[in-house]
Amino acid sequence: MPKRNQDLTRPPGEGKPCIVVEDLTHIYEGEVEALRGINLQIMEGELIAIIGQNGSGKTTLVKHFNGLLKPTKGRVLVRDVDTREKTVAELSKLVGYVFQNPDHQIFESSVEKEVAFGPRNLGLSESEINQRVEEALRIVGLEKYRAVPPSTLGLGQRRLVTLASVISMKPQIMVLDEPTTGIDWKDTLSLLDTIKTLNKQGHTIILITHDMRVVAMIARRVVVMRRGKILLDDTTRNVFSQPEVLKEAFISPPQITVLAQSLESYGFPGDVLHVKEFVSNLPYVRKKHHASS
Repeated sequence: MPKRNQDLTRPPGEGKPCIVVEDLTHIYEGEVEALRGINLQIMEGELIAIIGQNGSGKTTLVKHFNGLLKPTKGRVLVRDVDTREKTVAELSKLVGYVFQNPDHQIFESSVEKEVAFGPRNLGLSESEINQRVEEALRIVGLEKYRAVPPSTLGLGQRRLVTLASVISMKPQIMVLDEPTTGIDWKDTLSLLDTIKTLNKQGHTIILITHDMRVVAMIARRVVVMRRGKILLDDTTRNVFSQPEVLKEAFISPPQITVLAQSLESYGFPGDVLHVKEFVSNLPYVRKKHHASS
């Protein structure tokens, strides 16, 4: 049988929790219950995707991680800190949040000034600020754009600017809200490489996205939300192997997975996540099919 990516098959939830969500309920004005009794643990160093249709509660959930929203009921602990007792500014040292629209975060006249803004507000020395800016720009590959006004950059590059601004704050946990929306596939791959690098460096990455290709490529664990509750929480491979359950959340697995599942009667494994996996299975399936015929 062809080898598979073990990162996508190992059980989630190993290690020490950095975020603990306990019986979290959030009700917006007008009695709209966006979250209904959520219980969740996210472990140190995880790369986890939270998916669901619009209105499922995923963005409402992650906004509790950095204090943008406070629980109506229940609590959220970030590194043993109760978010109800801290301000957004205090929690930003623990959790960095990259918004879906980079223009909601960018306001400085140059890339360098934008990335330096957060560390400067921490009261760091100029040498430490410069060091953090250099490191952040190097990680996202924007060193040569340091003097450029962010407003003149493309959407993909502006997303990298906001990511660099978060990196320069050195939070252990990063929330990325729809980071690949509106950018081409080349920029998407570049951004995903950066995200994987950050995760390998020990950062916990929490990704919200509607792009199931992206989820299949980098997430090791997937949380599926529907109507303010968690519908599924498992490895990426196990989640996408349950198309009938995913239908309840109006989600379809990646196209290559759907194709593989349509060929299960020919001996094809239904949990294929990538084109390379699909291709590598072809000789095995042909051999198995010929042996049975």
